[in-house]
Amino acid sequence: MTLSPDLLDAVAAGSHHDPHAVLGLHHEGDHWVVRARRPLARSVTAVFRDGSRAPMEHVRAGIWEGSHAGEPSAYTVTATYDDGSSHTADEAYRFAPTIGELDLHLIGEGRHEELWQALGAHVRELDGTRGTAFTVWAPHARAVRVVGDFNSWDGQSHAMRSMGRSGVWELFAPGVTEGSTYKFEILTTSGAWIMKADPMARAAEVPPGTASVVTESAYRWSDDAWLTHRTKQTPLSAPMSIYELHLGSWRAGLGYRDAADPLIEYVTAQGFTHVEFLPLSEHPFGGSWGYQVSGYYAPTSRFGSPDDLRYLIDRLHQAGIGVVMDWVPGHFPKDSFALGRFDGQALYEHPDPRRGEHRDWGTYIFDYGRNEVRNFLVANALYWFDQFHVDGLRVDAVASMLYLDYSREAGEWEPNIHGGRENLEAIQFLQEVNATSYKRFPGIAMIAEESTSFPGVTAPTDHAGLGFGFKWNMGWMNDSLEYIKRDPMYRSHHEGELSFSFVYAFSENYILPISHDEVVHGKGSLIGRMPGDHWQKLANVRAYLAYMWGHPGKKLLFMGQEFGQMAEWSEQRSLDWWMLEQPAHAQLHAFVATMNATYREHAPLWARDSDGAAFTRLGAPEWNPNVIAFARRDWHGNTVVVVCNFAGNPINRLTLALPEPGAWHEILNSDAESFGGSGVGNLGMVHADADGIAHLTVPPLGVLWLHHRSPAHIPSPTRG
Repeated sequence: MTLSPDLLDAVAAGSHHDPHAVLGLHHEGDHWVVRARRPLARSVTAVFRDGSRAPMEHVRAGIWEGSHAGEPSAYTVTATYDDGSSHTADEAYRFAPTIGELDLHLIGEGRHEELWQALGAHVRELDGTRGTAFTVWAPHARAVRVVGDFNSWDGQSHAMRSMGRSGVWELFAPGVTEGSTYKFEILTTSGAWIMKADPMARAAEVPPGTASVVTESAYRWSDDAWLTHRTKQTPLSAPMSIYELHLGSWRAGLGYRDAADPLIEYVTAQGFTHVEFLPLSEHPFGGSWGYQVSGYYAPTSRFGSPDDLRYLIDRLHQAGIGVVMDWVPGHFPKDSFALGRFDGQALYEHPDPRRGEHRDWGTYIFDYGRNEVRNFLVANALYWFDQFHVDGLRVDAVASMLYLDYSREAGEWEPNIHGGRENLEAIQFLQEVNATSYKRFPGIAMIAEESTSFPGVTAPTDHAGLGFGFKWNMGWMNDSLEYIKRDPMYRSHHEGELSFSFVYAFSENYILPISHDEVVHGKGSLIGRMPGDHWQKLANVRAYLAYMWGHPGKKLLFMGQEFGQMAEWSEQRSLDWWMLEQPAHAQLHAFVATMNATYREHAPLWARDSDGAAFTRLGAPEWNPNVIAFARRDWHGNTVVVVCNFAGNPINRLTLALPEPGAWHEILNSDAESFGGSGVGNLGMVHADADGIAHLTVPPLGVLWLHHRSPAHIPSPTRG
């Protein structure tokens, strides 16, 4: 067969969409023709597995051709050069496609739930040869090449073949193994070559490097007991006290493996049930805290390898600690090496800037209506559950995804097909990712950071809800922080800021967050918001946290607030651990540990968090605007009453109608001397008369937790 000069030139330059149609082994008439690209060679020979040889002649532009009369089999190509050297290598273009028709069909339909198995870079052994299968989706590309340290970043020898209308490109590269760095070099429709990191890379260079890295996992998990237990329980009816942390500044310098022992020891001692990591997906700019992701499938290499992260999560599970990770499907950065304009045109982002850009953040917005993009994100959520065993994903900035006019002025956004402001494609994506995640991984938690009154965020998708397991209660957070910063002298006039949340506390499944966002950008720290002298600030923090832990909803606290760090958080340095050397801050630290332990031990504080029938507001017969009191019940009739006094003076005799007569044990007093308080309390016990009336002493800037055990759970006295 005669090949045109233009075709040969394009193949030689690595700019043809199907180099395998020219290179490799091809049946022509009664023999086989073998072609290889070996520029600058003096002679080239194909050596087949049966020992036969096919000398090759130069055709054009470094492409050589020979004839083989025997049966087709594996072969290598030996090239000699003018300096007398020779080089023998396997031939990339002799291999069949490494991606199948079913994979391509599912990708096109947007239904490939294990997309990471089909696309990206995978070390494989094919026909006795070990190498890496590279696959990438780039439908607008005219040609795609793999460049890396294995070809001196010259991709002409590793041009990929187009898999047709799917937009997928594929190449098996013999000899490329784990640890190799690579990118894709893409020829755009405008004729420019651009170099991009692999969107499906499972590892990346340490920033500021931007290349993708071929990786294999050799990790063997040991958390079967944890995963089995997880499938049998529902997070909604279990205690959840989350310690949110930024791994790079919790204790600076620790990697994934180094952090395991100190983090487990610390979280266990403090009594938190879960840790939540700020995003650990690869990101180019550390100052974004991980919220501008460039590698959705690659754990950031700042702290080690993907298997190192697996080790950390495995160890946390073995210690009985759940793992939540922040996930950012709402936007991505415009860095030229990453997803933006991936194949020269808008691909992952929506092409209309009214829907495809966040001007405030300088980022792109995903095109949620495109099958392949939606699939990329849904599969990414499943990837973290499947490959890293995380127990939950906290989805960042959900409000920005739900509304087309989010942070936009009139004329800067386009209504949906019904004329409304809702992003219907984003809503469908969120419903799909939640439903699919819960279907495949029972017992996990999908958590929405959603700050509006959008209805049904945690309602099931078959009831037109978004299908999240939990929603951050941003209204509670804003109102309660506004209240607690006020001088106690004036708090009585603003009681509604603290109690309004009771009106809607059961409309969604809530998490109460005091997150990283509340201790940055000039907001200071939690203790820094408190009024008064240092003693009063610490008392206010203890009271606020005790109120928060008693309030319906799961809990989240950002690192450093558990010991009253005074300075605003910075990702550039470690927490101020030296503050624990100060007795007052060590006492606050001890209080949080005790509070967490008490919370976990008493089911009324968590078993029915979203059940309004298990909650009662208290106050009669003496309503006091400085006192917030309420009762929580579990399924067995056990009750905890929370009594909060946010005034600066003690209440020596508060008459309060408790839900049950009898003895009420004081299980927590935020004003205890051991916590740095003044020691005002009830000597461990409060008695309610037959009508439930009790007279309490309530400490200043203090909170009491009172526990009443159901008679059915009180053991009978022993008879001698």
